[in-house]
Amino acid sequence: MTHTLVSLKEIEAAAVRIRPAARMTPLIEVPYPGATATDATLFLKCENFQPMGAFKIRGAYNMAAQLSPEDLGRGVITYSSGNHGQAVALAARELGAKAVIVMPTTAPPVKVEGARSYGAEVIFAGTTSLDRKARAEEIAEQRGLTMIPPFDHPMIIAGQGTVALEIIEQCPTVATVVVEVGGGGLSSGVSAAIKQRNPKIRVVGVEPEGAAKMKRSLEAGKPVTLDRVASIADGLMTVRPGDLTFEHVREFVDEIVTVTDAQMIGAIAWLYRRARIVVEPSGSVTTAAVMLGLGGIDPSRGPVVAIVSGGNVEAQKYAEYITAG
Repeated sequence: MTHTLVSLKEIEAAAVRIRPAARMTPLIEVPYPGATATDATLFLKCENFQPMGAFKIRGAYNMAAQLSPEDLGRGVITYSSGNHGQAVALAARELGAKAVIVMPTTAPPVKVEGARSYGAEVIFAGTTSLDRKARAEEIAEQRGLTMIPPFDHPMIIAGQGTVALEIIEQCPTVATVVVEVGGGGLSSGVSAAIKQRNPKIRVVGVEPEGAAKMKRSLEAGKPVTLDRVASIADGLMTVRPGDLTFEHVREFVDEIVTVTDAQMIGAIAWLYRRARIVVEPSGSVTTAAVMLGLGGIDPSRGPVVAIVSGGNVEAQKYAEYITAG
């Protein structure tokens, strides 16, 4: 089954729609990891500076803002490992709607507390994305709530793609964009915007080695479900990419690479020391790939932008990471 890909026009419309809720995050310049040339720098797109600490507010608000007053009146629901749940909770609060967030029993407390702080009801269900999806669908039907899915929806993809429009505006000569891959919402939106604006820009997606669902799916030629996932990157632990996000990644992303937990920890520590920013494991995978030179990432080809997708991490775990790295 083929799906209609999100257009540049839809992403540009989303950029206007999300202005009340999402920040235009800074693009900061830091020394390129391991570079010998003094003029080599890395650009970091700091989505960890969004109001709820991650890029997810873009897609969540873009979809919620397009719901009818009747749908908003009944309330919204989603299933999330954490950041999308916080984003839906915040978007719902801003639009005057009630929100229910179904999270895994293993969700980091900082993300659970974040969703509750925006007024959402949090319900726990299992440990996998399929567990929480099934529970959320059941509750949605029981209560008449509108589902705001975490990644596999054109409005979500369009919202996430607004990151790329900002990157092109902030760094017009960008040659390579490095983006995390979880369920595929961010990588789909970013790559769709990039390639429809300038197909010469290289897009490299990065997954945890222990949850390489998109890489496996591309090799199989269709979305596949992993038997198990294991990684410190809780935000990228989806066991299966979306059908729509798979089609976008297959069409627009040049290469998918993987990094280990140890490499993520090294990147978290490097970002703390060299950029002075707090990054969660899911947000560190792009910098880890840059540090390793994976996927043809090379500053000699032109400016490299790594998207730092989020910074919601437990203080104790963060201390462990920056000490170990």
